[in-house]
Amino acid sequence: MTNDPHQVLKDLVPQKDFFVGIDSDGCAFDTMEIKHKECFCPNTIMHWNLQVVSKYARDAWDFANLYSKTRGANRFLTLIQIMDLLRDRKEVQARNAKIPDLTPVIEWTKKESKLGNPALERYAAEVNDPVIDQALRWSKAINQTVAEMVHDIPPYPFMKESLVKLSKKADAMVVSSTPVEALKREWEENDMDGYMRLICGQEYGSKKEHLAYAAKGKYPDDQILMIGDAPGDMKAAKANGVLFYPINPGHEEDSWERFYNESMDKFFNKEYEGAYEANLIEEFESYLPEIPPWKL
Repeated sequence: MTNDPHQVLKDLVPQKDFFVGIDSDGCAFDTMEIKHKECFCPNTIMHWNLQVVSKYARDAWDFANLYSKTRGANRFLTLIQIMDLLRDRKEVQARNAKIPDLTPVIEWTKKESKLGNPALERYAAEVNDPVIDQALRWSKAINQTVAEMVHDIPPYPFMKESLVKLSKKADAMVVSSTPVEALKREWEENDMDGYMRLICGQEYGSKKEHLAYAAKGKYPDDQILMIGDAPGDMKAAKANGVLFYPINPGHEEDSWERFYNESMDKFFNKEYEGAYEANLIEEFESYLPEIPPWKL
């Protein structure tokens, strides 16, 4: 990787008329549950000393990462959100639990767009802050657990078939906030990496930046499509003025089957933008609440 992680995106030259960005976890692969429940959450409880409120930490983690509108967000931003959710919960307050103060992490996320371990490692060396050091240890431990735990998970039905069909007319790229090392392992394991022009994770910047540097201005806006399972994927698309196809949480197989049989052709035939996309987005938004169930 060069000193400018965006350079490889800027250097992408169109080979096809259309461009499609595809998210990975929970979109291409059914990996969200195993990663968050078996890898992310246990490491969060252990590394941030949340044992006394582990039940509520799990509630907060699963809500923020799997079952709400913040699903699919960057891990460092979600960590901040988790602590806020815990701090506000009356059961946590009743236990006089000490919730970590993540102010140094918050400050870092406000000035850094490439929210991954390489950038945090550089920052940790500069500031010598114990909270930043702990965040780095936590993030590295998650990656290690994912490497040990998550393997042999195939793509959703109709996902690889869609990719094969897409590749005839579109340049495709992985657009993800997962570390690149894990992405490459998962896409190579399923022999799908060869269909992708690039595999981009958190080290290359935000999803909004991935689309902006790799596709925006190189293809017509109505010939750029982002496929994702989280509101953050949709925001990245809309921030760039391009199209979005939702993979509905809990209905992933149906979403990919519809894309393969119907939506892809509408995209290629310039019939996607407008009412058709709006209806898909309306359905997608109905699946993800904003308010945690314990606040209702």
